[in-house]
Amino acid sequence: MNRVIVSVTEKINEPNWISQVEEFVQKILENQKKDGWELSVLFCDDNFIQQLNKDFRNIDSPTDILSFEDGTEYEDEDGKWYSAGDIAISLETFTKNAKEFGVSLDNELKRLLIHGILHLSGMDHGEAHIAKDRTFEGGSDDDRKMLELQEEILLLLDNKVIIN
Repeated sequence: MNRVIVSVTEKINEPNWISQVEEFVQKILENQKKDGWELSVLFCDDNFIQQLNKDFRNIDSPTDILSFEDGTEYEDEDGKWYSAGDIAISLETFTKNAKEFGVSLDNELKRLLIHGILHLSGMDHGEAHIAKDRTFEGGSDDDRKMLELQEEILLLLDNKVIIN
């Protein structure tokens, strides 16, 4: 059993697909054999994520996703929990990225959720990134392992839909 908290910042309208996010995140956690995890997913706008990026990474620009690992444990009436951390996703940038990469909003959102959870799992991709043609660029072989796993999970969960 895992706990997933999904929310939006005050300044944006809640997307009609928001209720589908938790189920998809649960599928990712199940795929990665995570149990007793608690994490949050926050959807925001570019201004909000830009401020987070500036405050925590000293980068004064918006981005599509940020992951903040916690790594603490606690216990409550439901049992013991591993507080994995928080994921923030900019609705504006993720929408732009889907258009730029020529993929559906559903595909891009699923990719970002997987990406964030892999970061919360302690993985990193260093300088590696996915190019427009969906090939891997930059970084070392080790850096690309996270992105390769991300794409494998995306393919495995391709039949799950968040955004119609």
